Amino acid sequence: MQFAIVGCGLIGQKRARAIARLGHRTVLAVDRAEDRAVALAEPFGAHSATDFRAAAEATDIDAVVVATPHAELSTIATACLETGKHVLVEKPAGRNLAEVSAVAKAADTARRVVKVGYNHRFHPAMRKAREIVDRGELGQLMFVRGRYGHGGRPGYEREWRLERAISGGGELIDQGSHLIDLAQWFLGEFIDVTGALRTFFWDAEVEDNAFLTLSTAEGRIAWLHASWSEWKNLFSFEIFGRQGKLEINGLGGSYGVESLTFYRMLPEMGPPETTRWEYPFVDQSWDTETAEFIAAIHEGRRPIGDAPEAMASMAVIERVYQGIRT
Repeated sequence: MQFAIVGCGLIGQKRARAIARLGHRTVLAVDRAEDRAVALAEPFGAHSATDFRAAAEATDIDAVVVATPHAELSTIATACLETGKHVLVEKPAGRNLAEVSAVAKAADTARRVVKVGYNHRFHPAMRKAREIVDRGELGQLMFVRGRYGHGGRPGYEREWRLERAISGGGELIDQGSHLIDLAQWFLGEFIDVTGALRTFFWDAEVEDNAFLTLSTAEGRIAWLHASWSEWKNLFSFEIFGRQGKLEINGLGGSYGVESLTFYRMLPEMGPPETTRWEYPFVDQSWDTETAEFIAAIHEGRRPIGDAPEAMASMAVIERVYQGIRT
């Protein structure tokens, strides 16, 4: 398959390398900053452009990866779908529910595959956890507890993620959207949504901490905290069932070695039977998720993590923002 990358920053580069490792080609790199487009294009022998319409209108491109700031995700993804391209659009696929819904509608109308880039589902520890849950080894699920955060960097308050007009919000829509996506992947759709947003540290118009309590129709609970003042980078996601608990820690790199620990409850209760897996190698989630997108195209099916699922996550985010403003 032949790909275009729109948005040649860190994530666009990760996707281009994943595409190459999977045996496919990036033939066009697009970025408003010409030097960034050229820098991504050259190693792959691709062309470069500064206008996303070059990707939308090209006749030799099968699929487009959209990895821009949030304000452009929906517009570019929709335009590419309307011209017959399959699209992998990075999370959260838009700044609000209307923008994400537009992507889903365009995909349905064009009968093209659209996947939203929630790559955390494809980390090996998370995939192993899902296999354990699907086999019923945890028993009936009760609740999840998730924490995700970093401490920013000098000048972080001047970056686009902290500008509401571009990002759509703060830490809730940034790292918080990953936690919401994972929680609903395990527990199902949330019908009761409560949250507290605070700007504790950064001089910004958006929140730097988000605290959520989410509940499904069956009464399952997700208790989530996303933070831009987590001075030591942290990822922790725990899944509690009636027969045990799964604990995922780390994402590699500055977040620490990725690991999964299974605490299996014994009939006599007391200390659980404990099994631990570690994944100390390079992050493979980009390759695995991109492969899932390509497989869904070839097989004519919905990908894992499609636009309707992204809409469900955005519906939670929007309810929190509307509730706080009210």
